Amino acid sequence: MAPRVAVLPGDGIGREVVPEAVALLQGLGPGIEFEFFDVDADRYLRTGVALPPEIFRRLEQADAIFLGAIGDPRVGDAAYQASVLGHLRTVFDLYANVRPARLLDESLSPLRHPRRRMDLVVLRENTEGLYAGMGARYRPGSDQEVAIVHHYNTYAGVTRILEYAFAIARREVCMVDKWNAMPESGALWHARFRAVAERHPGIRARHLMVDAAAAHLVRDPGQFDVIVTENCFGDILSDLAGELAGGIGMAPSGNFNPAGRRALFEPVHGSAPDIAGRGVANPVAAIRTGGMLLQHLGFEAAARALEAAVVAAIRAGERTRDLGGNLSTAEAAAAIGRRLRRGG
Repeated sequence: MAPRVAVLPGDGIGREVVPEAVALLQGLGPGIEFEFFDVDADRYLRTGVALPPEIFRRLEQADAIFLGAIGDPRVGDAAYQASVLGHLRTVFDLYANVRPARLLDESLSPLRHPRRRMDLVVLRENTEGLYAGMGARYRPGSDQEVAIVHHYNTYAGVTRILEYAFAIARREVCMVDKWNAMPESGALWHARFRAVAERHPGIRARHLMVDAAAAHLVRDPGQFDVIVTENCFGDILSDLAGELAGGIGMAPSGNFNPAGRRALFEPVHGSAPDIAGRGVANPVAAIRTGGMLLQHLGFEAAARALEAAVVAAIRAGERTRDLGGNLSTAEAAAAIGRRLRRGG
């Protein structure tokens, strides 16, 4: 039976880049069934519900979910985003947010002299930390207002993300935290890091504070293999890594739980309402996210072919404006498609 992928283009540029990516995946011919769903701000504003039960049931039946972007300036309510992306990550327990950052061509780096080859992964714990939404506001709107957000970590949650980090590492796992400011969670992360590292003697293990990690990324991103950290720090560091590799318009990501078959794939960039509808958005992040989806579904050769076509197009100067080119969204995707058809 052909694998089924639920496609949620979402908002803003998601509606432009995701269809281009899906078209390329269909052109590769691995026999995936794609089904599109309108889960977006328009539905939320019209009905008050972004992800109705009947669509959620269809997502439960899919082998993977391909999400474009969630976010619209017309919706000032954080609950909208939480009800889609946050909900899907939580309800499917997709605790591992994998964000690769690979420099495809030195011309893309904002660094004057990029050192060594940049090919790393920022691995975010996806279900705990600050993004779990635990907290409250007291006396809101008054001059005595108090806002509290809980940063929580569990033994099980920390252990499994560290195990995942060592499982995908090639040579090193760097655990990042801020233990001196958050000593309670720091103690848990460090204890579990030492225990898990002992079970993987072939992989080097080191620790950096988050501010030092940011400085090391700028100074020499090529030193890193896998960076593993909690949700908030991972969000920030993955955006920094993405910029160092050419911008978040290039950055793919996937959300996984190895215990289940389902995964959620999304480009790192947001909905970018400032450029939405102009046909200038970079489709590469969505296309490379599609490559991660192919790999997850077992189509390794197709995933490699897609990545090779992206690299060839980039190196030939077939780029959108954010990368110094002059191609539109559709033209950039078409350039990659031509290289796919002729094998590079």
